This record gives sequence, C-alpha cells and structure tokens, in this order.
Amino acid sequence: MKRRSFIQKGALSGSFLALGGAELFAMQNRLATLPKHQFNLNYAPHLGMFKHLAGEDPIAQLDFMAEQGFTAFEDNDMRNRPVELQNKIGAALQKHNMHMGVFVAHKIYWTAPNLTSGKQDLREEFLADIKASIEVAKRVNAKWMTVVPGYVDMTQDINYQTAHVVESLKQASALLEPHGLTMVLEPLNFFNHPGLFLKESPQAYQICKAVDSPACKILFDVYHQQIQEGNLIPNIDACWEEIGYFQMGDNPGRKEPTTGEINYKNIFKHIYQKGYKGVLGMEHGNSMPGAKGEQAVIDAYVSCDDFL
Repeated sequence: MKRRSFIQKGALSGSFLALGGAELFAMQNRLATLPKHQFNLNYAPHLGMFKHLAGEDPIAQLDFMAEQGFTAFEDNDMRNRPVELQNKIGAALQKHNMHMGVFVAHKIYWTAPNLTSGKQDLREEFLADIKASIEVAKRVNAKWMTVVPGYVDMTQDINYQTAHVVESLKQASALLEPHGLTMVLEPLNFFNHPGLFLKESPQAYQICKAVDSPACKILFDVYHQQIQEGNLIPNIDACWEEIGYFQMGDNPGRKEPTTGEINYKNIFKHIYQKGYKGVLGMEHGNSMPGAKGEQAVIDAYVSCDDFL
C-alpha cells in the first residue's frame, strides 16, 4: 500500500473510533459525497463511455464522471449538438467545477484537400466554422478546440501546402485570440488516416512556430504518435512549449490504458512532473462491453494515475 493511502486510511480509522454513533453517521454521509478517486491529472471521459453505469442521459453521465473523481470532459461532437443541450452541459460542468476539453471546431476533409489547396472559398468555409465554434465555446466554457488541416493536395509541393495551411491558421488565430481560445492541431497517424496532411508532432511544431500565436498549439494524441513516430517522451519534450492538449488511447486497439503496449503510468508521471495543468482527453473505446467494461476503464485510470 502506498504511504499516502496508508496514512489517509489510518487517520480515518482513528477518527471513526473516537466518534459516537451520531457523529460517525454524519461523517459517513460526508464521505459518501466525496469523489471515489482523486486523480493527479485532468482526465476527460466522453459521452457514452459510462452509459451502462450512468444511464443514457448526457447530464447523468456528467454527474457520474464527477462522482468518480474525473475533473474534465471532452466531446468531439459538441458543435453539432442542440444549443439547449450545450447550455445544459455547460451548466453541469460549472456545477461540478469540471474543465471542458476539446470539441471539433470545423468540417474535416478526410479525402479531399481543403486548407492545403489554398482555395479562398475553402478557407472562408473554415473561418466561418471557427467563428461559429467561438459561440459554442462560450456556452460550455471551453478553452480548446480541435483543428485537422485535412487531406494532402497531390497537385502541389508540400511546402506550398504548408504555406497555405499556415495562412489559414493565422487568420483563424486572429479570430480566437480576443476570446482567449486555442485551436489545437491534431497530427493523425498514417495507418488509420492515410493521406492526411498533418501526421507528425515535429511537423505540427513547425507549423505552430510559423503561426506564432497563443491561439494555435498542438494536440498531442499519444495513440496516434505511438503509431506514427514512437519515441513518445522525447517527442513530448521536444514539442513541449507548443503542446496545448493531450489525448490518449492504447495501441493496438485504441482502448483504455493498460490494454496495449504504451506505458501510460510513466507518460502520465512525466507530464505531471513537467507541471501540466491542462486536460487529457480519453479519446478511445472500451475494451469490454457493458458495465464491466466501463468499470475497467475507471480502474485503468486509477492504476495509471498511481505514480506518486
């Protein structure tokens, strides 16, 4: 047993012995209202991850996440949800003092060039989505939104494509900066997403340096970067000053930590020791179905977070 846990449990046991029946009952009630876990980092589940344990209602799922000790939440589809639900989610997050993680800020082009093309109409479409996402961010008190620059343009040299992307991101940054919002660029691996422009963390680092704005940072998805480039901790260190957000998923399978080859306990410890205070999105599936699988996800994060 860890020394911290032993001291906490010993202190509680001593307190129980010193209390009378009424006082003991009151303390038990107070303890029952505390989160089941006190995580060292802001891990962010998504809707549907705990639907068997919490029910189908989105707000009930948020309540359950908070009860389990999770201090953040992310939702890729937030931009497409009804405004009424966005407002309810924002209120629930505020009630539980939870951080809102990323949502996808724009239409992603998975099989055709958009930002890489340099075409003005596609750039304007992207910027219009960014403007609309600012309003979404206000409703849910979000600070970050995901941007994927889209598919490569095989008719243009990679350097021209990079210049087009950088210009679009500069214009988007000018929209976001007055609101204190940050778009995080997500490199996606070649295996799951062949043909996309942004694939590697050094490439994202170079683009963020070129954009040169606090509104444009890197979304370092550990799952994608394990497949694409590996060397995870050294690449996290090399990109550190431009990383704005993390996401997780184990490999192979893109399920919860402990189901694959990535040593998440060491990665979480490293991120914690570097002083990271942001959100780590749980962008993965559950390795097992039903309530049992959902509990396994919680247990995996409790295990990997036990690094102090």
